[in-house]
Amino acid sequence: MDIRRLGILRELAERGSVAAVADEMKVTPSAISQQLKLLEREAGFQLVEPAGRGVALTSAGRALARTATEIAVAIERAEAKWRDYMTRPAGDVSLTTFPTGGEMLLPGLLRRMEEEPSVRLVCHDVDPTHLEDMADLVPDYDLVVADTPSARETWHDRDLQVVPLMSEPLDVALPEDHRLARHQTLSPKDVTGETWIGVPKGYPFDDVLTRIVTVTGEPVRIAQRFSDNGIVETVVAAGHGIAILPRFTTREHGNGLVTRPLVGIRAKREIAAVLRPDRFERPSVRFVVEALRAEARAVAAAHGAA
Repeated sequence: MDIRRLGILRELAERGSVAAVADEMKVTPSAISQQLKLLEREAGFQLVEPAGRGVALTSAGRALARTATEIAVAIERAEAKWRDYMTRPAGDVSLTTFPTGGEMLLPGLLRRMEEEPSVRLVCHDVDPTHLEDMADLVPDYDLVVADTPSARETWHDRDLQVVPLMSEPLDVALPEDHRLARHQTLSPKDVTGETWIGVPKGYPFDDVLTRIVTVTGEPVRIAQRFSDNGIVETVVAAGHGIAILPRFTTREHGNGLVTRPLVGIRAKREIAAVLRPDRFERPSVRFVVEALRAEARAVAAAHGAA
């Protein structure tokens, strides 16, 4: 079977539509469809089937797409070994992250990258409110730094490489003159009846409020929802409610805001690097991954969470 056609099938499995694959490969959708038909003849099985206005992979198509991934990994591994033999890690590595992930990790990561000038790290950020899953960006970037309560099962189903970076505690943010500010820690019972400044539904912070409801049996009153943590901080400091905010990037001291650990329930977010397994075989990408892990450890240690 033609390796290029296998690559097209793999792209279809990742991107979900013929149009998206055609756009990425800078060809027409009909050209992609023609290549898929040729691959079906080579394979001897139907690989795609109609689904709504588009197509979906059949079980045979999914199996062959996994094989295509294995072939891509093998090719990348072979090329990586040759590059390792001939030269040091080199080239561009693209990375995208959610805003507070970038705030935490990118300044130190870019300093670490100065140790290997032959590798150029090209960074981007993305608003996660417009995405169902940050890992959907994996086809377009070498590394995706994702914020999720736990490694999603779908990531493993898609044969993605997941590199855990850190667990960041989520604290209760309060106006500094709030009655609860004198407590060193807060329990779900302590915050019962408070007005909350929330985040969009589905954010890890919102999951914490759901756990508070489960533990206390009392509903939470959410006055406002904002995706920007900076807005949440200023609204809380102004006395309009309390909030759940990440420990490592929340600004306090002298700005009217204090934070307190939430105990008695799981209150943290997991941050990981997600990437295609074949890209993980590239020496330059591995170099960035190791630098990213080192920076994550340094950030956690600086906040007493090592």
